[in-house]
Amino acid sequence: MLIGTEHEYSINSPGLFPRPESDRILAELHGGPSPEASFGCVQLGKELQKTVIEVVPHHPASSVRELDAMVSGGVAAFSRKFRGRYRLLGLGMHPSLRLPETAVWDQEEEDYYAAYDRIFGLSQHGWLNIQSLQVNLEYAGDDSLVALFNSLRSLIPYLVAVSAASPFVEGAPSGSMDSRLLFYRENQRQVPRICNGIVPDLLHSRQEYLDWLEGMYRELRTKGGSVLCEEWVASYGVIVRFSRPCVELKVMDEQECVASDMALCAFIRALLRADLLGLESDRRALLEMTGQAIARGTAGLEPELLRLFRMAERHAAPGERPYLPFIRERIVGGSPAELLMDDWRDSRDLPAIMDKAAVCLSTNTPYRPG
Repeated sequence: MLIGTEHEYSINSPGLFPRPESDRILAELHGGPSPEASFGCVQLGKELQKTVIEVVPHHPASSVRELDAMVSGGVAAFSRKFRGRYRLLGLGMHPSLRLPETAVWDQEEEDYYAAYDRIFGLSQHGWLNIQSLQVNLEYAGDDSLVALFNSLRSLIPYLVAVSAASPFVEGAPSGSMDSRLLFYRENQRQVPRICNGIVPDLLHSRQEYLDWLEGMYRELRTKGGSVLCEEWVASYGVIVRFSRPCVELKVMDEQECVASDMALCAFIRALLRADLLGLESDRRALLEMTGQAIARGTAGLEPELLRLFRMAERHAAPGERPYLPFIRERIVGGSPAELLMDDWRDSRDLPAIMDKAAVCLSTNTPYRPG
């Protein structure tokens, strides 16, 4: 099974103040205005908000190690090239950004963004201050698509719990470990079926998913949003991309470093080889568990997470096993958000915590409190 990832990092000054300058960075690397630029072993691309840049490996990988080499190499190369000018920061949201400090990409695709703004209103954190780790997993046919989709659907609460990395909003604790998903699940509330509370219904066939999409398109057309009627408009925690073809997992916060991203990838790939039939599939229960994970991170789900970890250990490929101890650390010690909050309670020094998290990304070292 091929795997690919998409990483979203905030662009900052050396002092970690947000800088809406993705257009300048991409133009410098491309040699002129462009929404993307080839940069060694990765592709850099624009996002909706100009304070975020996307890092994508040049091609899907057959192993997590191969993926790791591309992404970590690209992030390291960016840090070297722009040292003294820009610093990248991971996490699910920029901890201190206020909305006037960012801006919407304004060079291409204005028709898409105008439609989004008209229907949903872009001036909110759920559009302009979210950073996710997206994992794309290849499917082989219709049966594979359905099985993969439903397995990932049942894993949503657990993946939210271990990846939660957005406890701060506008410079203060929000009270939730995954603030990104709080905003994300509401950013298209005018057409609720687009996000569907993050947890989609159980899928029975390819045609059923196409029917879900058509339902979204009908509602969008009534609101003058025909331009948005594409497969990528679906915003569940897991969606299908027929054009690739892959199932795309969208539920996880961007992590503090690439090593942590890759640990999640290894955990997911190992679990997909296991028998997951015993996992919860009832949507109401999954919604409740996901809400708990958003609020508390790993707290409250530790027994189930440890059971999943043992399953992953048994089914991990040799190249995936070295990554799994990072996951156990998170299960027992807390998600990135919980670790950030440990430091916050001790110091109340958010700039120092942000600096520490930025160093984690530039050195590819997981965050540890203290």
